[in-house]
Amino acid sequence: MLNISNNSINRDKVLKDQSAYQDVMETSASRRLVYLLSALLFAFLVILFFPWTQNIRARGKLTTLRPENREQNIHSMITGRIENWFVREGELVRKGDTIVFISEVKSEYLDPQLIERSTNQTDAKKASIDTYVDKARALADQIVALQKNQILKAEQAENYFNQSRLKVLSDSIDFETALVNYEIAQKQFDRQQTLYDQGLKSLTELEQRKQKLQEALYKKISIENKWLASKNEFINAKLNLSVIQNEFSEKIAKAKSDRMSALSDALQAEGDFNKLSIQQSSYTKRSGFYYITAPQDGYVTKARITGIGETVKEGEAVFSLIPTNFDLAVEMYVRPIDLPLIEEGRKVQLQFDGWPALVFNGWPGMSFGTYSGRIVAYDKAASANGQFRVLVAPDPNTAEWPQLLRLGSGTYGIALLKKVPVWYELWRNLNGFPPDFYKEETAYNPDKKSK
Repeated sequence: MLNISNNSINRDKVLKDQSAYQDVMETSASRRLVYLLSALLFAFLVILFFPWTQNIRARGKLTTLRPENREQNIHSMITGRIENWFVREGELVRKGDTIVFISEVKSEYLDPQLIERSTNQTDAKKASIDTYVDKARALADQIVALQKNQILKAEQAENYFNQSRLKVLSDSIDFETALVNYEIAQKQFDRQQTLYDQGLKSLTELEQRKQKLQEALYKKISIENKWLASKNEFINAKLNLSVIQNEFSEKIAKAKSDRMSALSDALQAEGDFNKLSIQQSSYTKRSGFYYITAPQDGYVTKARITGIGETVKEGEAVFSLIPTNFDLAVEMYVRPIDLPLIEEGRKVQLQFDGWPALVFNGWPGMSFGTYSGRIVAYDKAASANGQFRVLVAPDPNTAEWPQLLRLGSGTYGIALLKKVPVWYELWRNLNGFPPDFYKEETAYNPDKKSK
């Protein structure tokens, strides 16, 4: 019993006179019940030390791993009127297949020859650019020619100026010579007059001296006039040099101004050409929006706007499309208290709606009909329901998920945590303690193909 005393008590001697004890001990069924209860108690004690995998349970639904593979609404890029549907709901379409055709409703785009006329305007503006460029090139050549002529004219005027200067110098020397000759002739005449008055010279000789004096005076006056004329030519040559410089500078400045105007007109025309080109490209691009096509292979699930003749606005959804090729994933929502236990690579057991399964939360190896997955991402902010979204992808090292799974189907997920004894898990749940937080020693490295 309690082993308080060293003296043992014989149970049979003490209870042999009790009738109830005798009835129980004498019945074989009672012995079997005792054995059974003892075996169950022993089994329960053994089970208490079995390993139990802690877990987090959450509901979710099937989705796709990549955003472009989820159900998407196809919108109209322009405002138009539905003219024809080429598919029906639920039909399989390939990338580039025409789904619906819409016509134009805006007045500025109703011209059937809009693109052709826009092209003609663009070509005309392009031709005007070439004209302005040619004009600017011709003016540039004209400027070069004027600069060359300015150099030649300046050299010519410079030569004429030097000639005039040398001629003035030469005429001034001639004038000085004539002036000296005139003075000599005057002195000779005066001496001849004195000798004539004294009767030493004849009148004829006096008249000859007087004639030479007149000739010297004539030469002096003639050469002086020539010298003054040379001065005027020198002044004119100097003035002509400035006139030529100013004249060609004015012509070159005017040609440069005309060239700048031509270049400015060419740039303006190029700006108008770019605007027309953008407008033409917009018209051409807009014409391609009349046919709404499938962006990828998929199934047309729902027509948002039905009928013929209905108007669709710019950016309004016309129909929905579900891609045919996608990577399945499970979207689960966990409580904020469980979020610290979630990490990428953690293993998750999944049960899909429509696939019967026998689930043992703590013994995933004994579960039947469940499939394995790995956490690939989780939100860093809570969703509208106050919980955190977790994405689970198939585990490449386990059995593949069923091929007949459809997007939006419900799932039941169990995120596997630390392994503990059963008795510890019972004690934890009775006391309301959270699961143990830990990190696996081996990090999860998903297969490249699963990415």
